[in-house]
Amino acid sequence: MTLGNILYLSFADVVSVDLGMPEIIQALEAMFHEKGEGRVEMPPKPGIHTMPDAFIHAMPAFIPALKSAGMKWVGGYPENQQRGLPYITGLLILNDAETGIPISVMDCVWITAMRTGAATAVSAKYLARPESETVGILACGVQGRSNLEALNVLFPLKKGLAYDIDREVTSRFAEEMRQRFDLEVVEVADPKQAVTGCDMVVTSGPILKVPHATIELGWLEAGAFASLVDFNSYWSGEAMREADKFCTDDLRQLEHYKAEGYFQDIPPVHADLGELVSGKKPGRESDEERTMAVNLGLALDDMAVAPLIYRRAIEKSIGTWLPL
Repeated sequence: MTLGNILYLSFADVVSVDLGMPEIIQALEAMFHEKGEGRVEMPPKPGIHTMPDAFIHAMPAFIPALKSAGMKWVGGYPENQQRGLPYITGLLILNDAETGIPISVMDCVWITAMRTGAATAVSAKYLARPESETVGILACGVQGRSNLEALNVLFPLKKGLAYDIDREVTSRFAEEMRQRFDLEVVEVADPKQAVTGCDMVVTSGPILKVPHATIELGWLEAGAFASLVDFNSYWSGEAMREADKFCTDDLRQLEHYKAEGYFQDIPPVHADLGELVSGKKPGRESDEERTMAVNLGLALDDMAVAPLIYRRAIEKSIGTWLPL
């Protein structure tokens, strides 16, 4: 037996595969159903931390139903933005599930952005009001964009409220989103304006061990849904405890982060996303409930998307074959 070749996919290659957000949302929902039924394998992600509030994480996972096995090696460095570099960088290794042999190495930046937005959309499907029309985006970077794109797939969005500490970033985001999605996108100078009155709220700034806790008690409307993409960095403990249902994508991983010093002031967890998707625990039960999802970003998300990228790349003859 020979080992053969491995397919390398650069960032540009991954993007040119042209996998749509609806397909990614569908893949993640199917994966979370498998997770809810206990048919996946994913240890809590270990990591190293070379700078304050920075991380490099190893994220392995196996989804038997998708025959998807592999690992993402991903770094998040907040100070990179001041260097003209992306906050998130890394690579994903996809293995053959029967032999363990690596079959592809691909850039993970686009995948990370899109699957994170898709996880918010899956959470919102079970926790937000289906008629939700208005979304507030706090932090208008890569995740602000992908989360708005994903929510626009599942909800009849009409209006977005955009806030970022950098007004130029807010303006660029608002103009781009107006053109891409034909939405009314309003730039706001006060973070409270991007929370109060919204059906859904997404906070997507850098992940911080010590939250700046900008969002205060009473800002989130009754009946609203919030996605805490930045962990709890934007949220005060009082604001989070106002939620009727506080959910996460993986309880074991949340406990792992708590032991590392994150999430020191959060309410009890109602359910993980696998339990919601598989019907083991209820999602939204009334129009007045405040609901929250703190999705930590799972290796399972990446492994749900990677095989789709790999197969589409082969079909389109995209990428570079390298010998093992």
